[in-house]
Amino acid sequence: MIAPTGGGKTLAGFLPSLVDISRRTRPRGGALHTLYVSPLKALASDVARNLAGPVAEMGLDIGIETRSGDTSPDRRRRQRANPPDIMLTTPEQLALLLASEHSGVYFGDLNTVIVDEVHALASTKRGDLLALGIAALGRHAPGHRRIGLSATVRDAPALADWLGSDIDIIRAPSGAKPDVRILEGDERPPWAGHSARHLAGEVYRSIRDARMTLVFVNTRAQAEAMFQELWRLNDEGLAIGLHHGSLDREQRERIEAAMAAGQLRAVVCTSTLDLGIDWGDVDLTIQVGAPKGAGRLVQRIGRSNHRLETPSRALLAPANRFEELECRAAIEAVSDGDMEAPPVRRGALDVLAQHIMGCACGDGFEEEALFAEVKRAAPYRGLDRETFGRVLELVSTGGYALRAYDRFRRIVRSPVDGLWRARSQEVRMRHRMNVGVIIDNPMITVRLETRSRTTRRDGPAAPGAPGRALGQVEEAVIEAMTRGDTFVFAGEVLRFERLEGEEAIVTRSDDPEASVPAYSGGRFPLSDCLAARVRSLVDDRSAWRRLSPPVREWLEIQEARSEIPGPGDLLVETFPRGDRHFLACYPFEGRLAHQTLGMLLTRRLERGGLRPLGFVATDYALAVWGLNDLSSLDADALFHPDMLGDDLDAWLQESAMMKRTFSTCAVVSGLIERRRPGAARRGRPLMVSTDLIYDVLRSHEPDHILLRAAREEAAGGLLDIRRLGEALARFSGRIRVRRLDQVSPFAVPLILEVGREIIRGGEAAEAILMEAEAMMRDGS
Repeated sequence: MIAPTGGGKTLAGFLPSLVDISRRTRPRGGALHTLYVSPLKALASDVARNLAGPVAEMGLDIGIETRSGDTSPDRRRRQRANPPDIMLTTPEQLALLLASEHSGVYFGDLNTVIVDEVHALASTKRGDLLALGIAALGRHAPGHRRIGLSATVRDAPALADWLGSDIDIIRAPSGAKPDVRILEGDERPPWAGHSARHLAGEVYRSIRDARMTLVFVNTRAQAEAMFQELWRLNDEGLAIGLHHGSLDREQRERIEAAMAAGQLRAVVCTSTLDLGIDWGDVDLTIQVGAPKGAGRLVQRIGRSNHRLETPSRALLAPANRFEELECRAAIEAVSDGDMEAPPVRRGALDVLAQHIMGCACGDGFEEEALFAEVKRAAPYRGLDRETFGRVLELVSTGGYALRAYDRFRRIVRSPVDGLWRARSQEVRMRHRMNVGVIIDNPMITVRLETRSRTTRRDGPAAPGAPGRALGQVEEAVIEAMTRGDTFVFAGEVLRFERLEGEEAIVTRSDDPEASVPAYSGGRFPLSDCLAARVRSLVDDRSAWRRLSPPVREWLEIQEARSEIPGPGDLLVETFPRGDRHFLACYPFEGRLAHQTLGMLLTRRLERGGLRPLGFVATDYALAVWGLNDLSSLDADALFHPDMLGDDLDAWLQESAMMKRTFSTCAVVSGLIERRRPGAARRGRPLMVSTDLIYDVLRSHEPDHILLRAAREEAAGGLLDIRRLGEALARFSGRIRVRRLDQVSPFAVPLILEVGREIIRGGEAAEAILMEAEAMMRDGS
């Protein structure tokens, strides 16, 4: 069911279930009728709240409950013993339920499965896990109804195929066209950076003039920084909240409840609030930073004026000049209804291993029957029997090189009935503690100490009383701190005092120079859809008039000093700067593809004796720098698509990234466990263990199924090989080389990033900015 935001598709999806349950003759309770699966816990809670209202108004005796990682153990046990009529949950909780004894009985009366925001799940590893779970539900409850819900779909048949066979596609009429504009301020847009601090005043004034605003950012660090900026400007005392995934659950729930009650004027948030959540009083959304995807922007825009007949209203606040181009391209994509269509993915083998282990922990399985069932899941339709057998061997013995180690023997086949089952109750418990495919870095709880302590950096201080938990930050962030360091988290400025076990004890501070911790992951790459539109926009001189005067002038001077690339061209610039020589190029293909290209280019340059020192990549461009002159290079040979052959393979063999990817796959597959009963949660022993296994397998079983899984994971995700390959093919024979004697306007943002990478000081960046501004003043 495809319908615009505010079109009522969620209630429509539940309507058949409400009719069925209202007609039953037996007493309420004891059988699960409808299972609703959402990618977000907050969305499941919101839908449950919105569903409960009409159910109560109609006087229906229907039990509706949510189940997530935040649900208390007592409540989860009660839901297992006496399930509600309708359960709203996540893919991970479904996998846990399927890994429980008597799961066949539990799901035996299941009538309907509803998958919300199906587009957000189908192209991910969580979608692989869910597809396998839905296939298992087909065994437990044959003939159950499946309903998929989405507001942003480009390839509806592909999503319907992912959901199952014989799926009808229902499209609702389009709603009112959204009102989306770019927020412009008095200051000139920055050359680089992601904070959008220059627009903080305009963001605040927009919040003040609206009834309720959601301020979306793309990362947790941006959320903390923008929240601090808004509070610095908040002379009128507007009620502004903060919401992101690292905050303590109670704090997130307080913000959600305050939003639902209309007690807040704004919330600064990440993707934790961008899918389907219905805040009725929100009349404005602001996207700080470029959206990176048209579909994501549509989702976020739709949170305002969440009614079909009322136009959603949104402002985009680009953080730099390239981002203004992306924001303009995104607005046009939304207006044209041009959404991303993620390619149909092949199911991940580490996820399959986790599912096989879950089936063994539940009712057990017969090998051939499970293979047939797995192939009914869309991501695994192309799975061959040999690969399935090797994944089964991974779960049962660890594979040929590891089979001598008893710890890797997790499932056994019963000589009585031939079913594969978990080896012991302890193995079952350990699996259930590690279900899921989202592998976070080791986290440390940040706890606020209530008693104030000395403000001396190294002076003695008596411990204060333990206070409330604020949330969690990555272990590496805390490990880099010493007593007295200040940082921004949970909307507060905090002073690090000490580490106590798994908790960082902090006190409040008023340090104006506090740092904002950088979190790994969470940065969205530029989508194919927007990348193509940005390339076209850059080349379309008539479209430049829709840009702000500083950005239009920037493009004009780039054309005068260097060149504007065509949509199918690759512009390559070389120029000296100080004692270094630079090569800059502008594929506009997203950060992941550019990082891979940078790795391969530096490898080729090093092999040619040109002594590259490093590279920096953004969503739009890439720069490599070194000690030797790069102006005489053969660009066609340097950027030849054959770099994705031997060069890529050789680099992967040496790359630390492959070890990290293997570690993730080992954890997802269950070969290595993140959590064990009674064990500490710190992550370094885990990394040591996976590194050792990686080295053993590379030496003794280089074709091990988990090494294959890691290579496929890296190629499809972290490296974006498909996209880079398509770009190199597109650029073949269309590379435009400009040999310059100074940095070009397009290259200034790259040089600023290089300055952050290798200089670690403000003087170099300041010099580059002075040159850039002089360039703009001088014009062409």
